Amino acid sequence: MQQSVVPELAHTAPRPIHWVGTATAIAGVIALSSLLQPGPATAAQHHTEDRTAPAATPPDPARAHFPLDCGPDEPLVEKKATGDLDGDHRPETIALVHCDAGMGTPPDALYVLAQTAGAGEPHVVATLVDPEDRLTVTDFAVQDGTVIATLLGYSSPDVPSCCPDTRTPAEWRWNGHAFIRSTPGGTRTV
Repeated sequence: MQQSVVPELAHTAPRPIHWVGTATAIAGVIALSSLLQPGPATAAQHHTEDRTAPAATPPDPARAHFPLDCGPDEPLVEKKATGDLDGDHRPETIALVHCDAGMGTPPDALYVLAQTAGAGEPHVVATLVDPEDRLTVTDFAVQDGTVIATLLGYSSPDVPSCCPDTRTPAEWRWNGHAFIRSTPGGTRTV
């Protein structure tokens, strides 16, 4: 057998002190790694483009001021509907409002309410039906960004206000600058 030309090294023969040193080094690495651990794992995604904003709350017509003079009484909100009418991903509220009259049929007003993010009271941004038009609004709703309603009116000033004699379907759609009214099917006398 041939002899090695390299002399035997002192650390190749393990002694108990070597095992104590190795155990101490491993214990130190473990202790250090427990102090330097990363934070707990979460399932949250960090892509801001994937996040969606919370749904905006539609304007509350009970908190709005309407441009309707009802004398000492407050305007009465008869019905409301909500929807995104202008495509900004924030809902608007359409409020059917009239004066609370003891008798007769007070004319209706149809207002569009908007509210800016973080703002206090909602405000009227458009009047779809003015009370001076002497109309009653029925079958009122919002569908696919369009306000639809049926308008009951009068063929002449001689028709008593209790008994509207015309029926007109109406739709309003935002064109980027204003609400444009269309009359599908035209006016009918009832």
